[in-house]
Amino acid sequence: QVALVESGGGLVQAGGSLRLSCVASQYMHSINDMGWYRQTPGKQREMVATITRGGTRNYADSVKGRFTISRLNAKNTVYLQMESLKPEDTAVYYCNANGRVGGTSMRDYWGQGTQVTVSS
Repeated sequence: QVALVESGGGLVQAGGSLRLSCVASQYMHSINDMGWYRQTPGKQREMVATITRGGTRNYADSVKGRFTISRLNAKNTVYLQMESLKPEDTAVYYCNANGRVGGTSMRDYWGQGTQVTVSS
């Protein structure tokens, strides 16, 4: 059972745009924060953007003014609109959600990751 499914990654030229989407399983509920993280080889996973259930957003300094996170609570979906992409944005992007699946305890769930590659 896959809790989070991402889509929208790909190859884009510097200055271009991409939109990532992440849908949480229909069995997931009581979702609090959702967010996007990214990771490059040899480096730790880093926070890109998070959004609370009430819509409060938090961004990494490196993406402020270029990326926008949004969510549709009714559809258990979170988006990441990425503009003015730079080669240093190249990474595997992971969706994250804090919630419950069925009768389990609250915990963080991760998607499988989607590759974003920005060419110079």
